[in-house]
Parts: sequence; structure tokens; C-alpha cells
Amino acid sequence: MNKPYILVLYYSLHGSVAEMATQVARGVESVDGMNAVLRTVPKVSTVTEATEAEVPAEGAVYCSEDDLINCSGLALGSPTRFGNMAAPMKYFLDGTAAQWLSGSLVDKPAGVFTSTASLHGGQESTLLSMMLPLLHHGMLYCGLPYSEAALSETTSGGTPYGPSHVAGAENKSTLSTHEAALCQALGKRLASIALKLSAS
Repeated sequence: MNKPYILVLYYSLHGSVAEMATQVARGVESVDGMNAVLRTVPKVSTVTEATEAEVPAEGAVYCSEDDLINCSGLALGSPTRFGNMAAPMKYFLDGTAAQWLSGSLVDKPAGVFTSTASLHGGQESTLLSMMLPLLHHGMLYCGLPYSEAALSETTSGGTPYGPSHVAGAENKSTLSTHEAALCQALGKRLASIALKLSAS
């Protein structure tokens, strides 16, 4: 890919995080000179014989090493699992030692986003857990500033650590206007910062 891009990498089980990823990508592509590339990670299984198809049946394709190495910035999304990122995303990140050794992600902007079933379902701790490996990679963490009006007005998801969504007990709630706006704001911010960093 010739044009610089923000990698929007996510794991989604019921579709909420995938929808958030789409909104983040929309924000990225609102910035001239920057593309969004949507990628996902495969499920993991406690049954060692279980395997996933090389290409998912629906949604984004799986993230490759080149997708990660060549990005200008990274937006990372996962549902919350007991106040932490989901196992498939953790498994993927645990496999990035080569990128850590080479420093391929150093000084690139990064942000995170999550979805929970309940309002106080561990959103902030999940965002913090996702932030840690990015800091180890030397990435520049970008949250959401309170200059984003939706951050102060939201009655559902949204934190200064990154966008969040409250999906409801049956995971049927769609993104609120504020939640979607904050996802787009993160994408726009990552894209704008990546362009400024490349110009300097």
C-alpha cells in the first residue's frame, strides 16, 4: 500500500467492537492523506486441535506481520473480559516479540477502544490493559481529550483513555451518537498525529 495508513485492529465476538472499528476507520479517513486498514485476529481455543480458516467467513481479514510493521499508527479494539482484553487479542499481542525487538512500532501513535455488556463492566481497566503492551513497543499513546464534547455529554460509553460502548446484557444495543462520535474522534486524532510525525 502506497498511502500511509492507520491499522484498525480488533477482535469482536458479537459485532459491537467491529462497529466501533468501522467508526474509528471513518474518522481516520476523514483526514486527507491517511487511509484506514481494518484487520482482525482469529479466535483462540483451549482445544489444541481447533483451527480457524485462513480467511474469516465475514468481516475483516486477519492481521499480517506486514500490516503491523508498515502502519503509521494503530487503533486496537477488544471486548472486555473480566476487566481485561479478550484472549484472542492478548494472544496476538503476545506474538509480537519480533516487532518489539526490531522497534518497528516505536514512535507511532496508538489508541484503544472497548465494549462491555454493562455500564460499569471494566471498560477503563480493559483500556489500561490494552495500553500496556503498546507502551512496551514504544508507541505514543493517544487518548481522548475533553475538548471532544461527547466525552462530557455521554450517558453511555466514552472515557479519556479511549472510546467505549455499552452493548447491553444481550449485546443488542447499537452505538449511541456520542459513542460513534468518540470512535471517529480517535481515528481522526491518530491520523492527524501520524501525519504530523511523518512531516517532522
